[in-house]
Amino acid sequence: MEDSGEFFSKDAYAQEAGLELVEVSEGVAAVKMNIENRHKNSHGTVHGGAIFTLADTAFALASNSHGVPAAAINAHISFVKSVSSGTLIARAEEFSLNPKIATYTVRVTDEAGENIAIFQGMVYRKTKKGITGT
Repeated sequence: MEDSGEFFSKDAYAQEAGLELVEVSEGVAAVKMNIENRHKNSHGTVHGGAIFTLADTAFALASNSHGVPAAAINAHISFVKSVSSGTLIARAEEFSLNPKIATYTVRVTDEAGENIAIFQGMVYRKTKKGITGT
């Protein structure tokens, strides 16, 4: 599998959304989004889809960090606070890792550390020739 920076740079949707890679290590990833007008809904707050995209991108980076291709099979998000300016950070952490399935929790916060959303996702880990996962 390619390195995380290259993997992130190939995500056209994340690039279009203005997301920035903060960190990646095995089972962990963080991505940030500086809130711009394009991220807002008709209420003037950040659109749920923009927050989901931020969390999903961190999830994708963390789940693919082991060198085994992983694809989402389930994702759920709960929004706990609205926000209209500043920076959002999504930090994904591995909850469980099996040869075929892995689960992650992503916490989305503002720059003050206030909770904005909680995201949980599960991936199917694809078998690569000679690799069956860990």
